[in-house]
Amino acid sequence: MKRLIDLTNNEAKQHFLKCSSYFNADLPKYISFQPLLTSVSQVMNEGGFYQFKSTNPSELSGVNYNLIANKDGKLAWRPYELMHPVIYVSLVNVICDDKNWNLIKDRFTEFENGFVDCCSAPVMSVDNQSDVASQVMNWWQKVEQRSLTFSLEFSHVLHTDVTDCYGSLYTHSISWALHGVEEAKKNRRSKSLLGNKIDSHIRAGRYGQTNGISQGSVLMDFIAEIVLGFVDLEITQELRGKRDFRILRYRDDYRIFANSDDRAEEILKIISDKLRVVGMRLGVSKTYSCRNVVEGSIKPDKLAGIELQDLGTTNAKTIQKQLLRLHSFGQRYPNSGGLRRIVSEFHADISKQTETPDDLEVQVAIATDIAFVSPATFPAIAGILSYLISIAPASEKVQLWEKVRNKMARVPYNGYLEIWLQRVTQPAKINIQFSSDEAICKIVNGSKEKLWENDWISSQDLVRALDVSQIVISSAEDESEVVQPAEIQLFTQNAWTY
Repeated sequence: MKRLIDLTNNEAKQHFLKCSSYFNADLPKYISFQPLLTSVSQVMNEGGFYQFKSTNPSELSGVNYNLIANKDGKLAWRPYELMHPVIYVSLVNVICDDKNWNLIKDRFTEFENGFVDCCSAPVMSVDNQSDVASQVMNWWQKVEQRSLTFSLEFSHVLHTDVTDCYGSLYTHSISWALHGVEEAKKNRRSKSLLGNKIDSHIRAGRYGQTNGISQGSVLMDFIAEIVLGFVDLEITQELRGKRDFRILRYRDDYRIFANSDDRAEEILKIISDKLRVVGMRLGVSKTYSCRNVVEGSIKPDKLAGIELQDLGTTNAKTIQKQLLRLHSFGQRYPNSGGLRRIVSEFHADISKQTETPDDLEVQVAIATDIAFVSPATFPAIAGILSYLISIAPASEKVQLWEKVRNKMARVPYNGYLEIWLQRVTQPAKINIQFSSDEAICKIVNGSKEKLWENDWISSQDLVRALDVSQIVISSAEDESEVVQPAEIQLFTQNAWTY
C-alpha cells in the first residue's frame, strides 16, 4: 500500500487516468471508460480544455453527466457525476504538473502535523490488490484499530459527519486550502494560481456553480481531502494548548475522544465552525456519543453483522431461512455497510445450492425485496438472483426476471441500478432486450446517445475522441448468465469501508 501523495507527478497522472479512478463504483465488465479517456488524453497531450473551446463550458448545462443511484428505494438518491472527460483530463494535467504536484505534496505535509489525525489520505496498491482494497485496509488499520486503543486513555467517543460533503463544498475554498486564505483572496482573480485553476475546472462542468464538486472519482476524493485537510489545520490552530483529546477523521466522518461530554462537545463546536467556513455543516441525525469507547468504536450494524456472520446457518439451514434473516437485518439496517458485506458474502456462498428448490420463487422474492429496500446492495443481489434464476426451469426464467425487473422499476431515480438490471437480463441465455431511459443502457444497446454536452468544443479531433460507443468494449449478450463474485469486486471491497 502506497499513499497517493508519495507518488511522483507522472505516477500520479497515470493513476488518475485509470478507468477505476475516473469512476470508482462497479460497472459490468463490458463497460469501460478507459478507451475514451485514452483517446481524449492523446488528442489533448499536456494541454488544457481552454485550448480546445469555442465558448465557455460553464455557460452550458449538462457538461458533466449525472448517473443517479437511489439510496433508500424512495426519494433519497446519490448523484454520481461523470466529469466531462476533456475537463477531467485537463484537470489531471494541471494537478500533475511537476511544480503544482510538489506544491500539493508540501501542503499535505503541513496538514499532517496537526491535532486531527486523517485516516483517509488516498492510497494505491503496490501488489496484486486493487486500489480500493488498499483503501479498505487503510480504514481498518487506522480508524477501527486506533479507536479501540484509545479506550485505554479516554472514556467518551463522539461521532459526527458532514451532511452532503461533496455537494456543499465551496469551490473557492480550494484556493484557501492550497495557498492560505490571505494569499488566495489577494490573488482571487489570478488565472495562474493553482487553486483558481482547479476551481475553474470544477465550475466549468457544473454550470459555473461555486457550491459542490462532482462525486464518484478518485480525483474528486483527492480534492475533497485537500479542503478537509485545510479544515484540519484550522481546527488545530483553534485548539492550541492542552491536548486532552484525540480526533480521528476518515473523509467527512469525525471521531472525537475525550474524558467528558463537555470537552467532546466543546471540540465538536470548533469542528462545526471551521467546516462552515468552507460551506459544510455537520449532520445532526448522525451525531451521537458513547461513554464506552470500545462499544462506540464499532458501528452498531457492524456488531450486528458479526453476530450474523454465518446467517445463523446452525439454526437456519435452508436458503429461504437464511434469506429471511438477511432480509430482517436489512429492515433494521437498510443500506448499511454491514448489510452490503453480508449480502456480498452470501453471493459468494449461494452456489452451494445446486438443485432447483420447490421454493425458488420465494427465494427470488425475498432477495429482490432486500434490494428494493436497500438499492445500494443491488450489484450483489443481482449476482444472487442471477444464480437462483439460472437453476430455474428454462420455461420459467424469463417470467422470473420480468417480475424482478418490474418490481425494481418502481425504485425512482436509479440509472445505476438499471445498468445492473441490464447486465443480468440481457445475456443470450436469458435474452430479454432491456429497455431503459438510462443513456448508458441505450449505448450498450447500440443507440447513439449523448452523455456530455460537447457544443463548446472547437476541435473536431477531440469531438471524435469523445465517441461514447467506445465505452462498450464487449457485448452484453455474450456475458455469462450468472454474475460471478469477481465481477463486483469493488462492491465487495467497499462493503468493508464502514
